[in-house]
Amino acid sequence: QVQLQESGGGSVQTGESLTLSCATSEYVDARYCVGWFRQAPGKEREAVAYLYIGDGDRYYSDSVKGRFTIDRDHANDLVYLQMTSLKREDTAMYYCAARRRTGGHCFSPRGPYDGVYWGQGTQVTVSS
Repeated sequence: QVQLQESGGGSVQTGESLTLSCATSEYVDARYCVGWFRQAPGKEREAVAYLYIGDGDRYYSDSVKGRFTIDRDHANDLVYLQMTSLKREDTAMYYCAARRRTGGHCFSPRGPYDGVYWGQGTQVTVSS
């Protein structure tokens, strides 16, 4: 059974850093993609960063490229999102997600989200 549990959200000032963690169940193995999505009030859910566990290939949205880093601790089944140079527009609920890779495809960055498992979310608030 796929289970995801996020932690590490909070309130920070612009320019500061924050690291989110996602504990995944052992079932999330090399067949899976894991990553982070976010949803701000009144906006659609969007992919932020994800990776394919099988070969480590990574995706970053243009809005976070160069500022965010996704990584995985294989030994402890943890997925991290290191966020630096945070901006007010990064404020959102952040969700950990997992999906079994099919046909060379991980996630649709803006949906649909068939086959995606979600964590409960963790809030990130960036203020000036």
